Amino acid sequence: MIYMKEIHDKKGMEQPNMSLVKYEIFSAVVEHGSLTKAAETLGLTQSGVSHALGSLEKEFGIQLLARSRSGIRLTVDGERVLKPMREMLSWQEQLQQEIAAIKGLQAGTVRLGTFTSVSVHWLPQMIKEFDRDYPGIEIKLIEGDYRDIEEGITDGSMDMGFLSLPARDGLDTLALKKDRMLCVLPAGHPLAGQPFLSLQQLQGEDFIIPKEGSDYDVRRILEEVIQRPRIKYETADDYAIIAMVEHGLGISILPELVLQGRDHHAAMVELEDGRYRTLAIAASSFKLLSPAARRFLDYIKRFMESRQP
Repeated sequence: MIYMKEIHDKKGMEQPNMSLVKYEIFSAVVEHGSLTKAAETLGLTQSGVSHALGSLEKEFGIQLLARSRSGIRLTVDGERVLKPMREMLSWQEQLQQEIAAIKGLQAGTVRLGTFTSVSVHWLPQMIKEFDRDYPGIEIKLIEGDYRDIEEGITDGSMDMGFLSLPARDGLDTLALKKDRMLCVLPAGHPLAGQPFLSLQQLQGEDFIIPKEGSDYDVRRILEEVIQRPRIKYETADDYAIIAMVEHGLGISILPELVLQGRDHHAAMVELEDGRYRTLAIAASSFKLLSPAARRFLDYIKRFMESRQP
């Protein structure tokens, strides 16, 4: 969306590098998995998108996408060129933002990876304050689990993202908050009235936990202490886990941030050994962030400092 908005009229203004336009089209098709959705996002016709992809494949002399009845997928060659294309788009965006900053303008896009609890409890205030001061900068939220966010930062489709430490090697990270892990039990459970619970007391219980990839923290805690934990249900939705616990289908361990701000018909008990997850913001390189992303990072830091006790 960076360059399509910059195709000027014919009144003597120079058009942008058409290779970058084609790279953006290719990147959008991969992101959305559809020519139609990519065309809608970029404000183009589907035939225009198809023509640009064909022109790019002809220019490179390789097939970038495989088309079938089930949809579109990257070829092996397409996978190899996607990351450097996105890096070029990112550098071009950064160049434009630097020029805008020199001219005293505030423009650009920040592509931010996030997950539900951060989106609900942190981002509304962060974005409200940032938008008040920089209304010309767009914050594009990309929801996913930890793995999605790590991959998005690595492949260049996200500028930065929230995740839980430890993160993938090679990423710059900034720890933001130690988020307590709490045991969540049905209200009538025999252990619900305890002030603290040890993990050994949970041996033999049926667990409802986030699916693999959605949350490494709960699995890590269980597998460290409980041999062969009885995992009865897995789901990617934290609030579905809470609802299942409320209905007596099992117990869970969830971060405090997930449990905030809701009236639950379940008991929440602190773990005896004070377990927590460490929430962080991550990027490929904080030093190489675009001006807009660096500005938003400052607002993230300011927000977290304001919440310190």
